[in-house]
Amino acid sequence: MSLTALARRLLLAACLSVAACAAVAQSRADSTADGHKFTVPDGFKLEKRGPLTLLTAPEGDAFIAIVDTRAANAEEALAAAWAAYRPEGAKRPVNQVRPEADADGWRERRVHFYETSPNEKADVRAVVRRWSGGWQAAIVEGSDATLEKRRGGINLVFASLRAKDYTRENLAGRTPKPLDAAAIETLKKFVADGAKRIGIPGVGFSIIENNRVVFEGGVGVRALGLPDPVDAHTLFIAASNTKSMTSLLVAQAVDAGLMSWDQPVTEVYPAFKLGNAATTQQLKVKHLVCACTGVPRQDLEWLFGRTKMQPAGVFDMLSGMVPTTKFGEAFQYSNLMVGAAGYVAAARLKPGKEVGAAYDEAMRERIFAPLGMDDTTFDFSRALRGNHAKPHSPDADGKVMPATLAISYTIVPARPAGGVWTSAHDMSRYVLMELGRGQPPGGPRIVSERNLLAREQPQALVGEDTHYGLALFTSRQWGIDVISHGGDLPGFHSQMFWLPQYGLGGTILTNGDPGHMLRGPFIRKLVELVFGGEPQADAQLEAFARGYYEGRRKLRERLELPPSPAVVARLADRYENPGLGPLRIVRSGGEVTVETDAWKAALATRRNDDGTTSLITVSPGLFGLEFVVGAGDAKPPLVLRDSQHEYVFNAR
Repeated sequence: MSLTALARRLLLAACLSVAACAAVAQSRADSTADGHKFTVPDGFKLEKRGPLTLLTAPEGDAFIAIVDTRAANAEEALAAAWAAYRPEGAKRPVNQVRPEADADGWRERRVHFYETSPNEKADVRAVVRRWSGGWQAAIVEGSDATLEKRRGGINLVFASLRAKDYTRENLAGRTPKPLDAAAIETLKKFVADGAKRIGIPGVGFSIIENNRVVFEGGVGVRALGLPDPVDAHTLFIAASNTKSMTSLLVAQAVDAGLMSWDQPVTEVYPAFKLGNAATTQQLKVKHLVCACTGVPRQDLEWLFGRTKMQPAGVFDMLSGMVPTTKFGEAFQYSNLMVGAAGYVAAARLKPGKEVGAAYDEAMRERIFAPLGMDDTTFDFSRALRGNHAKPHSPDADGKVMPATLAISYTIVPARPAGGVWTSAHDMSRYVLMELGRGQPPGGPRIVSERNLLAREQPQALVGEDTHYGLALFTSRQWGIDVISHGGDLPGFHSQMFWLPQYGLGGTILTNGDPGHMLRGPFIRKLVELVFGGEPQADAQLEAFARGYYEGRRKLRERLELPPSPAVVARLADRYENPGLGPLRIVRSGGEVTVETDAWKAALATRRNDDGTTSLITVSPGLFGLEFVVGAGDAKPPLVLRDSQHEYVFNAR
């Protein structure tokens, strides 16, 4: 695993019809050599050779090799898997072994991450686990680009692959137990203990039962070193939780007859275009929020400091972007597409206004005010004047520290995708409206049930019984419907969720980068208490925490901090990329930083296995951006990548 892959995880911290998009991609059931059932994603090639079950992605450069074996232990099982898949073996060292909690009939689960150099643009890992009759190892190897494009299909394989003697958990038909005072205290303790275990200074959260809030409040502090506690009204950046609010605004515009879900975007907003004319003509309003169009994640364009860009600049950015998969073929999550959706709806609802101001006003008047979301705002200045949480993140040595807020400002021009500040109290008001099918408790309906529910219809496959709708995730993994969305910006991680059949739901907002590890276990703990589900949440959280900090420790071992003087001496003072703009290399005392127009971060160096050198950002909240130093003794270029794009910075 290269640090580029780490940056994607830690920093950039998932279809309705056109003819080619008439249904979510289909898949088929199959089984491994020992009879463990799984689902083959649409478009993947399946081969079987003795103990080996091999799946190949449509692009031909990503593979899942599943090998069943009677090995005596995990090491032998892994060796047997490589021998069956590729007789010459892994050809690279393991850089981390991460334990995982028991699940789906598998025990002693662990993931081996193999060392890759950034110029390989590849990722290699292997999952090893035991069942009652033997061992199984599954190797995943492929290009970064294909692994990102096909992550929905890969998730489907692993989520569906259960030990053959295990009966899948199904909570459908169970009578929910009431959340009495003891159960609520159990949940509160789980959050408090979990936050302490994984290193989150503060958490705001709420619990909803029978369509009413039974708890809202917080644990911990708003900022390290200060006594102010988190409470129900403490503001956090909710990041991508903004997306479902934006798709709700689009639904309101559909209700008003100003557009339809199936109307071409260019009819509603004639200036809209992508870098591909054919795709531009195919795009309908719903496709702006479906993550099903094939437009890839290109976050570096806005993360790289375009804070002075006007909201209309979102359309300029999109005009150069091209899809990398077909309509309806894969889950590809684009923040800028959702940014455009909010501004398109706002332009129709508030004609004549600048689209950013129109969006802010429409959201305030049509969603926040009617729902009583008085804390909620897109105004950073207003948020920072009041009861708000500050971001935190581990430093290079794994110690949780205050983190920069600077990078969060870069979402402001595309704020319909992730710029809202909100509280546990206000997010609860929003979830209650979703549970009420568009009608909040004690208030008038704000959207038709038909158009609200259109947002829950599956558009793109994310995993087994899990799809992305119109800015909402829908899942039936446990046999019951769970609707949700999460949000991630450096130092802030959040989640809202609801079980519509049961009037059950909740919210959780955290002010630390380890916070993403608490979200899934929090939902799982609630489900265990209400439905008597298998006890998994505690083990999940512990495994997440151990793996996260061990991973950070292993990465630290490869870093030279302060950075290598010999490498730094070769660098130019100023660089520029046509798409991302300028950056500066600043030397001050023993510290070297990289600076853009919006943020700066300390640098370390790392010697890669292929002989290249990388500059790595190591500041809290900006850990893991990787610039590969190019050839040449003086002023070499710097190469930055995401999974599907490469940006070369040349000296100025």
